[in-house]
Amino acid sequence: MRPLALLVLALLAVADAKGGGAGAGLDDDVLGLIVFKADVSDPDGRLATWSEDDERPCAWAGVTCDARTGRVSVLSLAGFGLSGKLGRGLLRLEALQSLSLARNNLSGNVPADLARLPALQALDLSANAFAGPIPEGLFGRCRALRDVSLAGNAFSGGVPRDVAACATLASLNLSSNRLAGALPSDIWSLNALRTLDLSGNAVTGDLPIGISRMFNLRELNLRGNRLTGSLPDDIGDCPLLRSLDLGSNSLSGNLPESLRRLSTCTYLDLSSNELTGSVATWFGEMAGLEVLDLSGNKLSGEIPESIGGLMSLRELRLSGNGFTGALPESIGGSKSLVHVDVSWNSLTGGLPNWVFASGVQWVSVSQNTLSGEVTVPMNVSSVLQGVDLSSNAFSGVIPPEISKLQTLQSLNMSWNTMSGSIPASILGMKSLEVLDLTANRLNGSIPAAIGAESLKELRLGKNSLTGNIPAQIGNCSALASLDLSHNNLTGEIPEMIANLTNLETVDLSRNGLTGALPKQLSNLPHLLQFNISHNQLSGDLPPGSFFDTIPLSSVSDNPGLCGAKLNSSCPGVLPKPLVLNPNTSDPVSPTEPLSNGALHHKKTILSISALVAIGAAALITVGVITITVLNLRVRAPGSHSATVLELSDGYQSQSPTTDMNAGKLVMFGGGNPEFSASTHALLNKDCELGRGGFGTVYKTTLRDGQPVAIKKLTVSSLVKSQVEFEREVKMLGKLRHRNLVALKGYYWTPSLQLLIYEFVSGGNLHKQLHESSTTNCLSWKERFDIVLGIARSLSHLHRHDIIHYNLKSSNILLDGSGEAKVGDYGLAKLLPMLDRYVLSSKVQSALGYMAPEFACRTVKITEKCDVYGFGVLILEILTGRAPVEYMEDDVIVLCDVVRAALDEGKVEECVDERLCGKFPLEEAVPIMKLGLVCTSQVPSNRPDMSEVVNILELIRCPQDSPETELG
Repeated sequence: MRPLALLVLALLAVADAKGGGAGAGLDDDVLGLIVFKADVSDPDGRLATWSEDDERPCAWAGVTCDARTGRVSVLSLAGFGLSGKLGRGLLRLEALQSLSLARNNLSGNVPADLARLPALQALDLSANAFAGPIPEGLFGRCRALRDVSLAGNAFSGGVPRDVAACATLASLNLSSNRLAGALPSDIWSLNALRTLDLSGNAVTGDLPIGISRMFNLRELNLRGNRLTGSLPDDIGDCPLLRSLDLGSNSLSGNLPESLRRLSTCTYLDLSSNELTGSVATWFGEMAGLEVLDLSGNKLSGEIPESIGGLMSLRELRLSGNGFTGALPESIGGSKSLVHVDVSWNSLTGGLPNWVFASGVQWVSVSQNTLSGEVTVPMNVSSVLQGVDLSSNAFSGVIPPEISKLQTLQSLNMSWNTMSGSIPASILGMKSLEVLDLTANRLNGSIPAAIGAESLKELRLGKNSLTGNIPAQIGNCSALASLDLSHNNLTGEIPEMIANLTNLETVDLSRNGLTGALPKQLSNLPHLLQFNISHNQLSGDLPPGSFFDTIPLSSVSDNPGLCGAKLNSSCPGVLPKPLVLNPNTSDPVSPTEPLSNGALHHKKTILSISALVAIGAAALITVGVITITVLNLRVRAPGSHSATVLELSDGYQSQSPTTDMNAGKLVMFGGGNPEFSASTHALLNKDCELGRGGFGTVYKTTLRDGQPVAIKKLTVSSLVKSQVEFEREVKMLGKLRHRNLVALKGYYWTPSLQLLIYEFVSGGNLHKQLHESSTTNCLSWKERFDIVLGIARSLSHLHRHDIIHYNLKSSNILLDGSGEAKVGDYGLAKLLPMLDRYVLSSKVQSALGYMAPEFACRTVKITEKCDVYGFGVLILEILTGRAPVEYMEDDVIVLCDVVRAALDEGKVEECVDERLCGKFPLEEAVPIMKLGLVCTSQVPSNRPDMSEVVNILELIRCPQDSPETELG
């Protein structure tokens, strides 16, 4: 690199000596490009054609020259794999009109002088790693800029205040950054702007007035910010607006009538806000609409018939509101409609004919109160691919005509009152991938015609099915999830099930199955759950790692099952003895009677089970020693621990030693961090608040009298390097939410790491639920508020790509007013050496909260593991019971208890008895159902936390409604 740098300096000197002229301009282009190349890393060699010996760069990779002047006019290096800083070399390209560096790994700040390039019209720096504020001068100094994209970086600060000074802007994309603060008040003065995209940031405040001044605006996308207030009254006065997306904010108020004037608008998304009022009939005047999404608000009233007059409408999403009345028949008249979602409302009446007879491809009416029979026209000719009728009050038999829907991929009729038998023709549909008939009143046997190769999910649980499990089920080669639980099935589990190599979850519990488990089940590679509890099965569990670690709750209440896992020997099988006497070479056969000689050596023989017990004890001993050593490594330099917290007013700790391990204390937001308590407090058990999977928490006080909680990480050998540790902690320190325990600072040395949190005075939720008296227990309203607060905090974390991993009631703290604050979030990212097995045993210390995917190395861990833990928390908060209870001869799983109570209509017996029946039943039932949905064994079946928040807000009854007293 050094010879190249010398060459650059030489070229600079030559360029200055030559002066102006076209030749000088071309030299400037060569020089600028060579300087740019020197500043970046090019691991793929994409800039190999850029040579300082070549005086004409027009043939270089990514370079285009103007045919008239010969100067560089376009530089397009998108996706070249470049990294490094964006230097000043490009500032010499005075004829440059278009610059694209998108999809690289460039970092650092963006030079504000880029906008001074006199001919620059298009600037695309999207999908890089640029950070820091967007320079103010970038827009204030622009001359010809028309299209700017800085999307997908890490820019912080606010939207530049001088953005309105760039009057030539036609397209501005600042999406997916970390911009905050309010929108500039004069942003609407960019009357040449056609596209504005600020989605995926943290912009706050109201929408400024005056949007009607943007008379050229075609697309406005402010989705995924924190905007509040109402929609501007003049938002419909942008005559050319085609796409308006304000979803996932906190906008409130009614839908302004001016929207009716957006006759050219094709895309309108106002979802996931707090909008109220009704949907007026004038929506039918928005003739150009192709997508209308009002889901996840607080809208009410009836869905207007005029919606059916929108002939261009392709997607209609109205879920998660409070709509009442019937589902309009007129919707079927929209010939372009392909997707309809009106789930989670309060719609009544029957199912319209257009559901099965129109051109709609996907329909969801779940979670309403629709009733009547489900009918399908005899000569149906439909392109329907998915229909969700779940959680309504539909009755009658399942129409066999459904099998004529040759394109149907998903059919969900669960949680209704359907009766009769399952039509055999449906189970033979070649296109069907998901069939869910859970929780109906179906009877008869499972048709032997089952065997569709495309079927991935089959859910027939909670019915009254009888007979055997047909062996033909083994022909469903794509099957990943099978639920036949809570029926009256008998006979043996067919061996053909072992052919289903894609199986992930199987639930055959609460039937009357008999016989032994097929040994071939141990060959299923993706198995996450296999529940056979409450049957009459017998014999040993299949060999293999999955069944060696299967939870006892999944095999309980099968009196004939035996084996080491169940601590019971199988009849006729004796453990093979192992001779420890070195003088004896042949073990005694367990099937032969013991001779006198054998009896003589009997004392030297130990069964394998005894050795297993000894081995387990040895492993535990090794584990205890390892943990002790790790803790000693943290505490060993005793004098250092005593001096390390004798802190001055600055950020750097003062230590009387020059030890390289001397540490640094950083408090976010500044302030005086000195502790008033004696420095040995962190090692004093009197100051200890609790111990967890990652460390011990102590209470101390800052000099200004402010109490703080300090977590001392006890696995220092697993913590990241200082640079990585500080980067992760600083990111956590930026998180602010009323339902998160605020991280105030940190302390680092190689052998000691401390995290400094706000002190939350009300204790943890576990103690409130399980250790408080009847007179001091949480009310229903307090419990609901806690659930909603936890949901909001998790939604906030997931929005910032942070998975909690360790959600449980002891990590939920309550402040003085009883508001929930989630703690211990994001800590798993600090410990890269902890794999999922350590996480599942150490972090997920309470078994009942652990998502099943932790047990399978081939399944990616996502934020859905938090959704599972949250679902368990819902049930724990409502019932006051632990997630798992160990009895003398049984294991009781809370999810199973709640599910059974819902099936039997005994919700009041399931809610915490300390509430004495004082709770609204109309809230208790849906919130318990939500908890069970969140604890689905298949991660993809669990909702996102943002959806959970919307659902909880819909479930909540008006505050002035009286509580229903039961009992």
